[in-house]
Amino acid sequence: MKKYIITAAFSLFSIISLSAQSKKDAQVSKLYQNYIAIKAALASDDADTTSKAAAEFIKTASTIDYKSVSEGNLNILRKDATVISDARDITAQRETFSNLSENMIALTKEFKLSEKPVYVQYCPMADSSWLSDEKQILNPYYGKSMLSCGSVKSEIK
Repeated sequence: MKKYIITAAFSLFSIISLSAQSKKDAQVSKLYQNYIAIKAALASDDADTTSKAAAEFIKTASTIDYKSVSEGNLNILRKDATVISDARDITAQRETFSNLSENMIALTKEFKLSEKPVYVQYCPMADSSWLSDEKQILNPYYGKSMLSCGSVKSEIK
């Protein structure tokens, strides 16, 4: 009987842990989707949509539990997203996107953000990386003027 109770308690604890882990992953995964929206808007040379996408990123970052991602990391992500959201100039948005990308790349290596592979892409002209959910290069640093400039540097599974 004791063995059954211990097994049942362990099973319940495992289910609770998995549930908490999947909730944490879901929150961070939504943050990743907001990041992808920022990237897509930059690649389309759309400063207004970039600002709106960054505002959504900030909202999502504000809902993430500090136990999932450290408060310091969330503050850095929100700070970069705030600069992007407040900027109306696409050049300024792109400069800050580089910082946001570096921090998101680090976060992606720590959490499973997507069921699909996440690609780390690099633009030598901007000397900056970004994340993508597809292999095709859609450069957020130069948009339509150099949309296909860059390469896939790694894949995070």
